[in-house]
Amino acid sequence: MTDATHNPPERKPESGKVAKISRGALQVAGGAVPFAGGVLSAIACAWSEAEQERVNRFFEHWIEMLKEELREKEQTIVEIMARLDLQDEAIAERVQSKEFQSLLKKTFRNWSGIESEQKRVYIRNVLSNAAASRFTSDDVVRMFIDWITEYSELHFQVIGAIYNSGGITRGEIWRKIGRGQVREDSADADLYKLLFRDLSTGSIIRQHRDVDYYGNFIPKTPERRPKGSGPKPPMSAFDEQEGYELTDLGSQFVHYAMTELPPKIEFKTDADG
Repeated sequence: MTDATHNPPERKPESGKVAKISRGALQVAGGAVPFAGGVLSAIACAWSEAEQERVNRFFEHWIEMLKEELREKEQTIVEIMARLDLQDEAIAERVQSKEFQSLLKKTFRNWSGIESEQKRVYIRNVLSNAAASRFTSDDVVRMFIDWITEYSELHFQVIGAIYNSGGITRGEIWRKIGRGQVREDSADADLYKLLFRDLSTGSIIRQHRDVDYYGNFIPKTPERRPKGSGPKPPMSAFDEQEGYELTDLGSQFVHYAMTELPPKIEFKTDADG
């Protein structure tokens, strides 16, 4: 005999919207995770109806984010292939090689670091140039990909300002990238100094130094300060004395990331309508 006061069994999440969205999210993520469904079901048993609705919204936003990421990856691949002459046997073999496929996997595995359209273009350029030429090793190309994910667009603006302007000062770079005047003790000034430390430590830029015929650096003549003049004043974030230049590694980065191969064929993605 059934107890009339017995509460009806709670609906299992497998038959509800939460489970469907969860499975859809896992499918979009490409995750063949056998145990995930059981874990989600176990967790969902403790959710109230209101909590489930919040989770629904979370998964819906997550799925849209994953779809957008897939669209960006698809667009990048299409743009790369449109810039390559696949009738060239060397390029065709390069694109199919394990080494180049490894570069693609690394890029798409770390796609979360490509948070802007400009960075996506840099990635496209790096992979296009890496497929079309062997100007540098794949180890260096991997480092270029890391730089794009790790550094900000302001870093790349500075690199672009120094390119072909060897000996340019910090103050000149600040004005060249269109920044206004700020206080020496401001957060902007501190950020600018940090940016130069990042790029110097990363061997992308260096202070300009003369070299001899063989490429060896010529030692600078020590600066002599008059007695009684006190300690040397700290360098301004916007110094107008010391010039900067790209290292050879920095110049190669510009060649790979900031030099665009023209399209070989016309194409149209679904996003273009």
